[in-house]
Amino acid sequence: MTRTIVIFAAGSRGDIQPCAALGRALRERGDRVRLVASARYAPLAHRAGLELAPLTADPAEIMNSPEGQRLLASGRNPVRFLTGFWRILGPLAERLLAECLDACKGADLILGPTLGLLPVHIGEHLGVPWALIHFQPSQPTGAFPHPFVPRLPALGPWANRATYAAVEQLTWQLSRPFINPWRTGPLGLRRAPLRGLTREVQRTGPVLACFSEAVVPRPRDWGAHVNLTGYWFLDEPGWEPPDDLAAFLEAGPPPVYVGFGSMVPRDARGTDRTVRAALRAAGVRGVVQGDPATSDDDVLAVSDVPHSWLFPRMAAVVHHGGAGTTAAGLRAGVPTVVCPFFGDQPYWGDRVHALGAGPEPLPFRRLTVPLLAARVRRATNDAGFAGGARAVSDRLHAEDGVARAAEVLDALR
Repeated sequence: MTRTIVIFAAGSRGDIQPCAALGRALRERGDRVRLVASARYAPLAHRAGLELAPLTADPAEIMNSPEGQRLLASGRNPVRFLTGFWRILGPLAERLLAECLDACKGADLILGPTLGLLPVHIGEHLGVPWALIHFQPSQPTGAFPHPFVPRLPALGPWANRATYAAVEQLTWQLSRPFINPWRTGPLGLRRAPLRGLTREVQRTGPVLACFSEAVVPRPRDWGAHVNLTGYWFLDEPGWEPPDDLAAFLEAGPPPVYVGFGSMVPRDARGTDRTVRAALRAAGVRGVVQGDPATSDDDVLAVSDVPHSWLFPRMAAVVHHGGAGTTAAGLRAGVPTVVCPFFGDQPYWGDRVHALGAGPEPLPFRRLTVPLLAARVRRATNDAGFAGGARAVSDRLHAEDGVARAAEVLDALR
């Protein structure tokens, strides 16, 4: 029986691509899939054969705004990050919630991230099943603290679990002024209690954790309803490189990629100068995210190249540590240098280093020519990092996270 499945993928490209990968697999199994995402990702959705219900908020514009720049500077401070995040969403909340509800017309199943628990609220309103998508470990555990919280060796199991409760409560109290009027108004539901619905949802609500046990070993205290599926990769095997990229790769040894995705620092030109100087100091060629017109003999600037094609051809990759970009780098089997800005990015940088797939993270706020050059030299010259990266890559290639997630969703028919 054909289902209409709605997948919320609000966020940057790293959030959209895994959802598009899952959506494509579900469509190939006979379901009708609607992706809810910013209108700028319409081409990506359509290439995957999915419908797009466009959101009017554009993550690129948000990150370029003054509030977005303050968010980039929040670092690994969950209070600053979450309050800044909801300060941005607050003025847009009523419009975005209306767009999300409209996108779910006729839905038989709703999937989405924990942000605002939208699948839970709309699923209750429509009387249809739902599941939550975790892009990072968000289910409480005593094994490690919440990814938004700095890892402190002194924290024990009880304190680790408490970090999840703290992050969840802060998130709910910041979102409650928007969510509860939406529940009692357009959704026609009771108000959520002061403590929120997160605790009840975490006990039994179906979860698709779209990361790999090779990267995040499954904690023993996660219940059976938490499905650690493996990563959802959106491969583009038919993609062909432009002539300048193909020629650059053939003209010398494998270069180092440097790009920070949708993280747009206030002084973008200054960052570009720092990156290029660091690559020169490390004695490597580079492929950087940027304007192709700024390319030179040793550095090629590219605007949009699939990571699944590019990363395996690099000597190492340097990026911001977004969940999707980290997964692509680890799968490529080359060493990774993570320069995190905020949120879960420091967590993924720590995991890369713990796995022996790259040097310790270099927070973006500390980015200098000497420090970045030193990380790049270590990443490209240390045989241990090369071996660690290959070992993780081998395990990721043995998984099929999309197929596993589709099997889990079959049980929700």
